[in-house]
Amino acid sequence: MTGKNTAASKLNDGEEVLFAQIIIDISHEKVDRPFTYRIPRSLVSAIRPGSRVRVPFGVKNKERTGYCVGITDRCTYDPDKVKEIIGLEAPGPDDEETAIKLALWMKEHYGSTMIMALRTVLPARKAVKPLENRTVVLKSPPEEIPALREEFFRRHQVARLRLLESLVRIPEQPFSLITSKLHIPPATVRSLEKKGILEIRTTTQLRNPVNAPSEYRREGHSLNSGQQAVVDGVIRDFDNGTPSVSLVKGVTGSGKTEVYIRIIEEMVRRGRQAIVLIPEIALTYQTLLRFYGHFGNRVSVINSSLSDGERYDQYERARKGEIDVIIGPRSALFVPFPRPGIIVIDEEHENSYKNENMPKYHARETAVALAGLKGACVLLGSATPSLEASYRARTGQYRYYELAERATGQSMARVHVADMRAELMAGNRSVFSEQLKSLIDDRLRKKEQIMLFLNRRGYAGFVSCRACGHVMKCPHCDVSLSWHRNGRLMCHYCGYTAPAVKVCPECGSGYIGAFRAGTEQIESLVLKEWPGVKVLRMDADTTSTKNAHEKILSAFANEEADILIGTQMIVKGHDFPKVTLVGILMADMSLNTGDYRAAERTFALLVQAAGRAGRGELAGECVIQTYEPDNYAIRCATKQDYDAFYTEEIRYREILGYPPVCHMMAVQVQDPDEDSALAAAGILREAADSCGGMIRVIGPSEASIRRIKDIYRFVLYVKDTDYDKLIGCRNALEEAEEKLKAEPRFKKTAVQFDYDPVNPY
Repeated sequence: MTGKNTAASKLNDGEEVLFAQIIIDISHEKVDRPFTYRIPRSLVSAIRPGSRVRVPFGVKNKERTGYCVGITDRCTYDPDKVKEIIGLEAPGPDDEETAIKLALWMKEHYGSTMIMALRTVLPARKAVKPLENRTVVLKSPPEEIPALREEFFRRHQVARLRLLESLVRIPEQPFSLITSKLHIPPATVRSLEKKGILEIRTTTQLRNPVNAPSEYRREGHSLNSGQQAVVDGVIRDFDNGTPSVSLVKGVTGSGKTEVYIRIIEEMVRRGRQAIVLIPEIALTYQTLLRFYGHFGNRVSVINSSLSDGERYDQYERARKGEIDVIIGPRSALFVPFPRPGIIVIDEEHENSYKNENMPKYHARETAVALAGLKGACVLLGSATPSLEASYRARTGQYRYYELAERATGQSMARVHVADMRAELMAGNRSVFSEQLKSLIDDRLRKKEQIMLFLNRRGYAGFVSCRACGHVMKCPHCDVSLSWHRNGRLMCHYCGYTAPAVKVCPECGSGYIGAFRAGTEQIESLVLKEWPGVKVLRMDADTTSTKNAHEKILSAFANEEADILIGTQMIVKGHDFPKVTLVGILMADMSLNTGDYRAAERTFALLVQAAGRAGRGELAGECVIQTYEPDNYAIRCATKQDYDAFYTEEIRYREILGYPPVCHMMAVQVQDPDEDSALAAAGILREAADSCGGMIRVIGPSEASIRRIKDIYRFVLYVKDTDYDKLIGCRNALEEAEEKLKAEPRFKKTAVQFDYDPVNPY
């Protein structure tokens, strides 16, 4: 949306006019761009962003419905030739009205264009052919069957005869069964239909991606007093007409999912629907089964593994009221439920709730905005809440509940710390500490299960020359290449691959070595240390195909493996009763990422990992292997003391002015030419400095990865305690960006804005 411009457009009679940017039929067609229409004088005061209007469209000026997404007095066309809005339309479907309002909110709060915001909240849903069920029905009366048999036999029409005999036995059969099991060509079936011998009946249905067994049903457990308090509080707020945002801090295994289910049951009784957000696709199947046990086919799922047809049909099922609960990652927020009553964000501390593409929205804040439009409650749950959520709960912006004990009464896992410096001094050069090896031996003897977690993927972190220290890097990105066991080096940013290097390109030395700390390497070391042990590996490489997550998790749950090795996805929300030992390898790697959230992420990761052990009847143990045992994040994680960590971490944020105490806007400048990128960043720095007030500006400096796909990146940060001031500063930067683009030198320069970023640039 463009504001008032000094160079106002005028008609031939000199009258100043306003123009509206209109999106046409946003719910049915791909959103490509807005179209410009003149606003009639009689509607100037009535039309605003979000208004539903009637406009002439196309060569034949067919009357269509559109939505106003912006108003300006500037027009790049001849104003006399611009078509005029016909009139205001009656309010449309509630989900469209809500989507427009939410898109406007996202545009304002996250600095994207309206088109990008609309594409997010109303993704172009590819209409696909409905799922058809065809049934073949015998139509010929019994007295005609002998003659048909004789005719088919005489003419050697074997397929027709076989089909006829089958239908005589079972008069109605699925078309697919006849063609696949009886091996009858479809043309043969259709030829008999033309003769009136049979009929092909076709029905359509919406696809259901939930393949949970029909017999899978479970009764809810009785809630303890802490769980019941959460349910009662959320429902009371809703019934009182004051929907709340609530945070539940519950230790791992405290029964947060059971709380979600009970609240949703109450909402369904009130004619409302529920959106349940989960952080990883790996959680979908296990979480889905628990909800399916309560809600049956009234629950469904949205995720990236669905086909176009499955995804489209879930939107339609939600819109038509065929489902009550949708489960999925952050994009599930935009499923068009008519009356959502509760939005649950499980494991709300997870980084995956922040969208890394424009608009860079956070699911937490967007859910709160959506709930405000729909009169719904928001429930955040985590054993290690984000500092943002905790800060708001402690300052009274959110309601706060705590579940301090496991629902089963089982004690938390006993956590040990293995100082890997001492292990090295004692002569142990293995990736496994002596204590971890001893505990693995013990669990294997007892036929119990083990999880080994590390925050790496691939076979090696990087490849370097032991003689000169040169690291093999991607020629297009400033990142090291990872060595995979197939003998190739790979860049995990752009996909560049190269053969393994045997001679250093810098000094010619043959002392080339890989820092072997990937999941594949750990798997090899496990099999070498414990021959014959059954191992499953779960990381980005083994879960790239559809349903791979579910297959690995199901196999481990069915005790088809003794040890599960993996990256972060194995320690988030899974419940395996036979797991009694968790080993955390290289626990401190995430502490050294150059990110102000590094300690928070490390603490959350370690606590979540430890929480996978001892969730059944058997007690659990966890070994944290680290080179920094005195770091406060590791020290607090060992004691699973969230309050102690929060106290120390929030003090650090206060001193340095980081979120949640202070808001921060990251401005990234990209250009294929390094000098142009840096010059543009400097100009934007001057624009930010001119905003005045208490705004603090840092940079510009190189991004954490200076170059990706041959594009250079520089970043500057703007800080203030007032979010609205950052929005005002962004407006000034956008004006400076427009001036930049008028210069040929900056034609390829791109600028992105991100508020309270969760990942460093």
